[in-house]
Amino acid sequence: VGWRPPSPHPPVPTPLLPPAGSQLPCFHGSSTIRNLKERFHMNMTEEQLQLLIEQMVDGSMRSITTKLYDGFQYLTNGIM
Repeated sequence: VGWRPPSPHPPVPTPLLPPAGSQLPCFHGSSTIRNLKERFHMNMTEEQLQLLIEQMVDGSMRSITTKLYDGFQYLTNGIM
């Protein structure tokens, strides 16, 4: 929640901004900013966002894919 600025615009790190005249399809059309706002959940209150994050973390902790990925990281990189 700490990354959310008071501005209604999502934060976009400078390296992610497209160069002038970019032909990359991900930067074309009006959907780019809308998609960023959706990804950063700019339409939610702080309380709603905190609840969503808690649900996402809880779901991840119970997920078999998380456990499998953690095991893979441990075996290949010694990361737990």
